[in-house]
Amino acid sequence: MTTTTSSTQRINPTTWNAPFRFDHAQLRPAPTRILTVAGQASVDASGQVLHEGDLSAQISLAMHNIEEILETAGMTLTDVHMLTIYTTDVPATLAAYSALTERLDAAQATPPAALVGVTALALPGLAVEITAQAGR
Repeated sequence: MTTTTSSTQRINPTTWNAPFRFDHAQLRPAPTRILTVAGQASVDASGQVLHEGDLSAQISLAMHNIEEILETAGMTLTDVHMLTIYTTDVPATLAAYSALTERLDAAQATPPAALVGVTALALPGLAVEITAQAGR
Protein backbone atom coordinates (compact mmCIF):
# COMPACT_ATOMS: atom_id res chain seq x y z
CA MET A 1 0.00 0.00 0.00
CA THR A 2 1.28 3.45 -0.88
CA THR A 3 -0.07 6.66 0.62
CA THR A 4 1.04 10.24 0.25
CA THR A 5 1.02 12.85 3.01
CA SER A 6 2.21 16.34 2.04
CA SER A 7 5.37 15.65 0.05
CA THR A 8 6.17 12.26 1.61
CA GLN A 9 5.09 9.07 -0.13
CA ARG A 10 4.67 6.28 2.45
CA ILE A 11 5.40 2.82 1.02
CA ASN A 12 4.07 -0.20 2.92
CA PRO A 13 3.70 -3.44 0.94
CA THR A 14 2.50 -5.16 4.14
CA THR A 15 0.83 -3.97 7.34
CA TRP A 16 2.64 -5.88 10.14
CA ASN A 17 4.71 -2.74 10.77
CA ALA A 18 1.72 -0.52 11.65
CA PRO A 19 1.69 -1.26 15.42
CA PHE A 20 5.37 -0.26 15.56
CA ARG A 21 4.63 3.13 13.90
CA PHE A 22 7.13 2.88 11.08
CA ASP A 23 6.86 2.75 7.31
CA HIS A 24 8.76 0.17 5.30
CA ALA A 25 9.97 3.05 3.14
CA GLN A 26 9.34 6.71 2.44
CA LEU A 27 9.98 8.58 -0.76
CA ARG A 28 10.70 12.25 -0.10
CA PRO A 29 11.86 15.10 -2.30
CA ALA A 30 15.55 15.89 -1.90
CA PRO A 31 16.02 17.92 1.28
CA THR A 32 18.04 21.10 1.30
CA ARG A 33 19.26 20.39 4.84
CA ILE A 34 20.22 17.03 6.32
CA LEU A 35 20.63 16.40 10.04
CA THR A 36 22.42 13.30 11.32
CA VAL A 37 21.93 12.65 15.02
CA ALA A 38 24.49 10.63 16.94
CA GLY A 39 23.29 7.94 19.33
CA GLN A 40 21.09 9.49 21.99
CA ALA A 41 20.60 7.73 25.28
CA SER A 42 19.36 8.15 28.81
CA VAL A 43 22.11 10.46 30.06
CA ASP A 44 22.14 13.82 31.81
CA ALA A 45 24.03 16.94 30.67
CA SER A 46 27.27 15.61 32.17
CA GLY A 47 26.95 12.19 30.50
CA GLN A 48 25.83 10.26 33.58
CA VAL A 49 23.48 7.35 32.88
CA LEU A 50 19.94 7.87 34.16
CA HIS A 51 17.14 5.32 34.67
CA GLU A 52 19.34 2.23 34.81
CA GLY A 53 17.07 -0.82 34.62
CA ASP A 54 14.03 1.17 33.38
CA LEU A 55 13.83 0.67 29.61
CA SER A 56 10.70 2.76 29.17
CA ALA A 57 12.34 5.74 30.87
CA GLN A 58 15.54 5.23 28.86
CA ILE A 59 13.63 5.22 25.57
CA SER A 60 11.63 8.28 26.60
CA LEU A 61 14.72 10.30 27.55
CA ALA A 62 16.58 9.25 24.39
CA MET A 63 13.62 10.41 22.28
CA HIS A 64 13.39 13.64 24.29
CA ASN A 65 17.06 14.29 23.52
CA ILE A 66 16.43 13.66 19.81
CA GLU A 67 13.45 16.03 19.84
CA GLU A 68 15.58 18.76 21.45
CA ILE A 69 18.23 18.36 18.76
CA LEU A 70 15.57 18.43 16.05
CA GLU A 71 14.03 21.58 17.53
CA THR A 72 17.45 23.28 17.65
CA ALA A 73 17.82 22.49 13.95
CA GLY A 74 14.32 23.82 13.16
CA MET A 75 12.90 20.35 12.60
CA THR A 76 10.42 17.93 14.21
CA LEU A 77 9.91 14.18 14.29
CA THR A 78 8.03 14.47 10.99
CA ASP A 79 11.36 15.40 9.36
CA VAL A 80 13.03 12.18 10.56
CA HIS A 81 13.59 9.81 7.67
CA MET A 82 15.32 7.01 9.63
CA LEU A 83 15.52 5.82 13.24
CA THR A 84 17.83 3.09 14.43
CA ILE A 85 17.20 1.76 17.92
CA TYR A 86 20.09 -0.19 19.43
CA THR A 87 19.31 -2.27 22.52
CA THR A 88 20.92 -4.82 24.77
CA ASP A 89 17.52 -6.48 25.34
CA VAL A 90 15.19 -6.73 22.34
CA PRO A 91 12.22 -8.37 24.15
CA ALA A 92 12.31 -5.77 26.96
CA THR A 93 12.58 -2.95 24.42
CA LEU A 94 9.55 -4.27 22.55
CA ALA A 95 7.66 -4.46 25.85
CA ALA A 96 8.51 -0.79 26.52
CA TYR A 97 8.10 0.32 22.88
CA SER A 98 5.07 2.49 23.67
CA ALA A 99 7.53 5.05 25.11
CA LEU A 100 8.66 5.55 21.51
CA THR A 101 5.34 5.12 19.69
CA GLU A 102 3.58 7.67 21.93
CA ARG A 103 6.04 10.35 20.76
CA LEU A 104 5.73 9.27 17.12
CA ASP A 105 1.93 9.25 17.37
CA ALA A 106 1.87 12.74 18.91
CA ALA A 107 3.87 14.02 15.93
CA GLN A 108 2.01 11.82 13.41
CA ALA A 109 5.42 10.53 12.33
CA THR A 110 6.13 7.08 10.92
CA PRO A 111 9.80 7.11 9.92
CA PRO A 112 11.39 3.91 8.65
CA ALA A 113 13.13 2.28 11.61
CA ALA A 114 15.33 -0.63 12.62
CA LEU A 115 15.59 -2.32 16.00
CA VAL A 116 19.05 -3.83 16.47
CA GLY A 117 20.12 -6.11 19.31
CA VAL A 118 23.67 -5.53 20.56
CA THR A 119 25.76 -7.05 23.34
CA ALA A 120 26.70 -3.71 24.93
CA LEU A 121 26.39 0.05 24.51
CA ALA A 122 28.94 2.81 25.13
CA LEU A 123 28.21 3.34 28.83
CA PRO A 124 27.52 0.74 31.53
CA GLY A 125 23.84 0.78 32.51
CA LEU A 126 22.54 1.84 29.11
CA ALA A 127 20.04 -0.54 27.56
CA VAL A 128 18.99 1.59 24.58
CA GLU A 129 20.56 4.14 22.23
CA ILE A 130 18.78 5.76 19.27
CA THR A 131 20.23 7.41 16.17
CA ALA A 132 18.26 9.49 13.70
CA GLN A 133 18.56 11.01 10.27
CA ALA A 134 16.36 13.94 9.32
CA GLY A 135 15.99 16.31 6.42
CA ARG A 136 13.97 19.28 5.37
